[in-house]
Amino acid sequence: QVQLVESGGGLVQPGGSLRLSCTASGFTLDSYTVGWFRQAPGKEREGVASISNDDGDSYYLDSLKGRFTISRDNAKNTVYLQMNSLKPEDTAVYYCAAGRTVVLRTDPVAYDYWGQGTQVTVSS
Repeated sequence: QVQLVESGGGLVQPGGSLRLSCTASGFTLDSYTVGWFRQAPGKEREGVASISNDDGDSYYLDSLKGRFTISRDNAKNTVYLQMNSLKPEDTAVYYCAAGRTVVLRTDPVAYDYWGQGTQVTVSS
């Protein structure tokens, strides 16, 4: 069964850090571009970061550069999103997605598989 499972979300104070994990089962994640998206209440889903399957090239939403880092551990079939200096506006459900042929990394339609999402809440 093909599945993506996110973990690592939770409640954190402003300025804190979280590391999200996205683990695949039923397929090998290193053959896929993996993206992280987020969706806040009343807002559209937006691409946060992605990492390519071939050269590991990464993309970040401009407003997040320097705070978020995406990485992958192929041995664990897992992609991570390290989030530092978190702000209340980072509060959202975070989803990971995997796609074999991703041209536009911020386009959700480009991805084949999705996880169920993990809630991140940044609040004092």
